[in-house]
Amino acid sequence: MSSHPTSARLYAEAQRVIPGGVNSPVRAFKGVGGDPLFMQRGEGPYIFDVDGNRYIDYVMSWGPLIFGHAPPRIVRAVTEAAARGTSFGASTEAEVRLAEKIVAAVPSVEKVRLVNSGTEAVMSAVRLARGFTRRDKIIKFEGCYHGHSDGFLAKAGSGLTTLGLPDSAGVPVNLTRDTVTLPYNDADGLREAMDAYNGEIACVMLEPVAGNMGVVPPKPEFLQAARTLTERDGAVLLFDEVITGFRLAYGGAQELFGVMPDLTTLGKIVGGGLPLAAYGGRADIMDTVAPVGPVYQAGTLSGNPLAVAAGLAQLTMLDEQKDTLYQELEEKMQGLADAAQEAAAREDVPVCINQIGSLMTLFFTDARVMDYATAKTSDAARYAAFFRALLERGVYFAPSQFEAAFISTAHGQQQLGQTAAAVAEALHGLA
Repeated sequence: MSSHPTSARLYAEAQRVIPGGVNSPVRAFKGVGGDPLFMQRGEGPYIFDVDGNRYIDYVMSWGPLIFGHAPPRIVRAVTEAAARGTSFGASTEAEVRLAEKIVAAVPSVEKVRLVNSGTEAVMSAVRLARGFTRRDKIIKFEGCYHGHSDGFLAKAGSGLTTLGLPDSAGVPVNLTRDTVTLPYNDADGLREAMDAYNGEIACVMLEPVAGNMGVVPPKPEFLQAARTLTERDGAVLLFDEVITGFRLAYGGAQELFGVMPDLTTLGKIVGGGLPLAAYGGRADIMDTVAPVGPVYQAGTLSGNPLAVAAGLAQLTMLDEQKDTLYQELEEKMQGLADAAQEAAAREDVPVCINQIGSLMTLFFTDARVMDYATAKTSDAARYAAFFRALLERGVYFAPSQFEAAFISTAHGQQQLGQTAAAVAEALHGLA
């Protein structure tokens, strides 16, 4: 049985100087009991806490570590970049090369702007959509998290759902009055809203595969309806691929499903584990961004040399291996999902397992999870017990029921077998 005295001490110290003792609420272990773990290092598929406990990691920094922890090629690229200087506040050649890689990979992206976080990317893309269309209203979907910008925090899933918060305090009503929130996967509801606000919608924004209420794949007609209706009404279709970009396919979910948005936001994998994100799309829309156009967006650390070096190394590796890598990752995660489903059936524990590519969520519900409402039927207390049981067996899943599990190329059959056994034992304890 693992023990965490150093994590407990650090958490007590952190609470004196950091709100809640964490710099992001999803690290707080809210609802699962115990104190959050403090990590010391990562290696391949493993993460090690400050007390020396080793875990098979399925959080993977919430998705970006597709090659596992500390892959040598990326570490080398960052080290070499740091030796040349950590920040210039000026352009570098590497920014151009990374932008070229993104444009070549993502089918709908003709031009791209680098930023520092997924929140910043989505905030900038929505401002761009409003500036381009000269309209104010946006449509988002329940359970889709698009960062913590004021206008996007209505029924936003992720940490808000874990904490039981429908919205966030501190967001003025007038900043959300132009945000129309609809059920995910409801093509008819979207059609009715587009008809009701005909000519007023600047942007329809969505995760093409939801990852922040747990993994919820789209119904095929849902994505196509979003494409058809936005084209009909002159609105911008924005795919938030911060999670799915370069993870479900080299060209993201849009490549996988064959539906092309007007704008795309990227993060996580595109930064190779460092703080980097991007937004891009049609050239005529992107040319509305300053200094070419009137939509202003800037950032001193945008295109930071260390983050760009990591991102460029990671995308180059993905490009070299894309013909086999994504299929292999999907087969690994499918095998783990099948093993979990079989174990749950043996123990008569009701679960719904949603898995697509290298993403998976095990929902403790007998409902088919297709949207935010069905995701919330999950038994969060049962998930908490499951999480703790896995942790004691050296497996680190997300502390929240409403998040995704991620695998990497570093997860081999040994780790997957150990995980399947731990999942079976944890489910047996819940029966």
